[in-house]
Amino acid sequence: MKLRGRNQIRPEFNMSSMTDVVFLLLIFFMIASTLAKQLNTIDVKLPQAQGKTESRNTVAVTITNSNQFYINENRVVKSNLEQQMIRVLSEMKFPSLILRTEKKVAIDQVVYVMNIANKNGIKVVLAVDTP
Repeated sequence: MKLRGRNQIRPEFNMSSMTDVVFLLLIFFMIASTLAKQLNTIDVKLPQAQGKTESRNTVAVTITNSNQFYINENRVVKSNLEQQMIRVLSEMKFPSLILRTEKKVAIDQVVYVMNIANKNGIKVVLAVDTP
């Protein structure tokens, strides 16, 4: 009489759990790579400085060397800049903007945008490249 146990050990390897892990990692990296492209839509050469970086829900105002103004990626005429900034930032609970200017932009253009923000109670963060 030959007696066998109910639980038999089989020397097979099941790949289904491994493919689940790889699939989840693939989804994670796909989502992370799309979120990494937040404010790099307009290529400007920023000045360098050391300091902390912040990740918030903000609006980017960009000034190029040719005195072109952008709110996020949309080009705006200087005379309409204040109205467009207020319209975009009015939807936010704590309005703040990131001011991105190239190195050769005249300081009066930067002060113009900062005065608009100060007059309307908007927090301004100056964007710089870290070395």
